[in-house]
Amino acid sequence: MKCGLIIRQEYRNRVAKKSFLILTILTPLLLAALIVVPLKLAELDGDDDKCVAVVDQTGLYADLFRNDRSDVRFEVVDNSDMQVGDFKNESADYRAFIVIDENLSANPNAVKIYSEKSVLRDVKSYVEKILSQYVEHQKLEAYNIEGLEQMIAESKTEVHASTFKMSDDGEDENGDEDIASLVGILATTIIYMFIFISGSQVMNSVVQEKVNRIVEVMVCSVKPWELMFGKIIAMALVSLTQIAIWAVLTMAFASIGAEMAGVNLAESQQMPVDSSQLEGAGSLIAEAMSINWALIAGMFVLYFIGGYLLYASMFAAVGAAVDNESDTSQFMMPITLMVLFALYAGIYSAGNPDGPLAFWCSMIPFTSPIVMMVRLPFDVPVWQLGLSLGLLAVTAVGMIWLSAKVYRIGILMYGKKPSWKEIWKWVRESDR
Repeated sequence: MKCGLIIRQEYRNRVAKKSFLILTILTPLLLAALIVVPLKLAELDGDDDKCVAVVDQTGLYADLFRNDRSDVRFEVVDNSDMQVGDFKNESADYRAFIVIDENLSANPNAVKIYSEKSVLRDVKSYVEKILSQYVEHQKLEAYNIEGLEQMIAESKTEVHASTFKMSDDGEDENGDEDIASLVGILATTIIYMFIFISGSQVMNSVVQEKVNRIVEVMVCSVKPWELMFGKIIAMALVSLTQIAIWAVLTMAFASIGAEMAGVNLAESQQMPVDSSQLEGAGSLIAEAMSINWALIAGMFVLYFIGGYLLYASMFAAVGAAVDNESDTSQFMMPITLMVLFALYAGIYSAGNPDGPLAFWCSMIPFTSPIVMMVRLPFDVPVWQLGLSLGLLAVTAVGMIWLSAKVYRIGILMYGKKPSWKEIWKWVRESDR
């Protein structure tokens, strides 16, 4: 079949490009680097001596500033008459000046920090913490009640609520809504990105072939609908290949991270997770493993295919209707608004995945591929998944049929920028 030849040729041309291989392999590494590198750079110490002068004009608080920090050194300056101008003159010796000019019990705001450069990270919060604790201690002692401070300390209690999902057999399963929301938003963003970018690439490819007059030669050998469908399917396979490579790399990075955190992923999948026994990254990884990743991966592929066919057919029709990329904005605006609305609806639905916005947008075919990704980590009923996928499939087939009509006439039209009215005329005339 000629459509198969087009799919094979388009797929080979795109996958064989060095840019595809480089971006596919390097993108996960670049994303990880964008997160890790700035954090590591922020932790590096500069060459300058991070010495902070403490000017305690009250004589009550200087002893609180002990040199127990690795990132800064405090030095008490015995000069209660120093003015702001004096700080400027001595700024070469000190990174900053902490000035306390009144009793903090009477005026809690009598602390000032002067610095020519930006104030060191955490210095302000550290100063506020130690001074607040001291003033609080002084005020409690003023009540002259024996053991008052200990009683207040013992009465402070932090309550942590664990979240559980009830299974059909009545048993409870550990679940973390924050992790599920994060997974949903991440899946929504990825599917939005691939649908929009892949669809745009289909449109640009059609426009380029039309501008270069290559399409005139191609339609002599294949039918226009075969050419359009071949491009759409080929780009879908390219995107799925890229997603598969990213999934493998992500699993590899997750395994490395889990090993560094001391979590056995195989055991985490086979036994219930008690997050109270884990800390930090290990807890997050273990809770993430409680999510049904197989279902999410399978549904991601199905919704990507459905959503991509729906939007890529529209992008292909737009590319066939215009002569150059600058003319696509008129027809791209409605499509772009629909995709952006789906993205924002998905993000806002993360806080209430069973609410009316999430439910209806996960049923409407133009938004369901993106919004349903947010709901999947929260166990969507099977009938809702079936109905949503059915509506999406029917709408995608219908849109491909309509776009093929536009593509059939528009691909050989030159020298005229069509209107929406004329495009609708193409659809009607193609039935005759």
